[in-house]
Order: sequence, then structure tokens, then C-alpha cells
Amino acid sequence: MTQAQLEQMRGVDILTVDPQTLVERKTVHVNEKLPKEQRVRQYARDIKNPYCYLDDGVVVKVSFSDVKDTLEDRLLAYVRSC
Repeated sequence: MTQAQLEQMRGVDILTVDPQTLVERKTVHVNEKLPKEQRVRQYARDIKNPYCYLDDGVVVKVSFSDVKDTLEDRLLAYVRSC
């Protein structure tokens, strides 16, 4: 995939995307015997858009922040603050 293709995938608007154009996550099966890089490529190829897909019929949009904290760090901080 080119950088331009990734940017286009990343820019999909979940409010206007046609769900029929998206892939249902549970239909994507990755060969766990492949090396990590090949598994990632296979998943990206089969899911069509790793940033926007269906999960049990629900449109899901994934995005990432450019921060040092991990999800685990954030969850621990949240739990400690309660």
C-alpha cells in the first residue's frame, strides 16, 4: 500500500461510509504460522481498510494518537484516579 492509499483509508468518514463497502472483521482469518510481517500484510490485504471495518455489523473507525503512553498506562491512571 502506498502512503496516499493509507491516507485515503484513514480519511474515511464513518458517518457517510456505505457499510456494504466494508469488510466484517470476523471474516478475516490470518495464518498464525506466518512471520509477523506477513501476517500484518495478509490482514491489511484481507480487511481492505485497517482503519475502518465492520465488527458484528457495526462500523468501527480506528485511529492512533502520537503519544508515549500506552493504553495500559492510560487505564492504570484512570483506575488510580477513581
